[in-house]
Amino acid sequence: MFANSRTVESAQTGPHDKLADLVHRHREAVFRKPLAAYSAAAFDAAMHAWRTAGAAPLIVDAGCGVGESTLRLATQFPDHFVIGIDQSESRIVRGKDWWEGVWPENFVWVRADLVDFWRQLADAGVRPARHYLLYPNPWPKIGQLSRRWHAHAVFPTVIALGGVLECRSNWHLYIEEFALATEWLSGVRPSVETWAPTPGDAPMTPFERKYLASGHGLHRCVVTLP
Repeated sequence: MFANSRTVESAQTGPHDKLADLVHRHREAVFRKPLAAYSAAAFDAAMHAWRTAGAAPLIVDAGCGVGESTLRLATQFPDHFVIGIDQSESRIVRGKDWWEGVWPENFVWVRADLVDFWRQLADAGVRPARHYLLYPNPWPKIGQLSRRWHAHAVFPTVIALGGVLECRSNWHLYIEEFALATEWLSGVRPSVETWAPTPGDAPMTPFERKYLASGHGLHRCVVTLP
């Protein structure tokens, strides 16, 4: 039953014809959504953990889910500090008996609204060295464009944070759109590729593991932003 993930189905056959207008509109507008009540405390806790650990180069694991990607990034980049962020407390606190060996020490998980957390990073002048969006909800229906991160009002803030930004998806159109929006906002052309872990490398997330086992094609966009 594990390798039973369905491929993404959509009536969309290419990048959405309203993507450019939406991205440019967000770039020109001021995003004024009020912060969630718990966002300030979550951000302060994350910054305290990071600075207490020595304020090493920062990695943001956005939408970390159960936190496997956070642990793998912290292991892969021992000279960095990783903040894993997810809106679901139950996913973050769920048992981690699937992790073998000792936990790395250079990370923290926080429950926060990603939209708020990105804006708080920008307002505080904190710039991540690396930034990951691994398998976000693709929202594949044509009418769901504005729910995709690259078409969200917060995306100009994400791009302004800079660093090495990487997004992965099992829907190639999500990655193509992500790359287009990134280039329009930054002037930097991302690298877009079909991708799979090298032999011996563990999948980064449970979704990545399930998609691979189900025979899906995986795709990623990587860009080094100013």
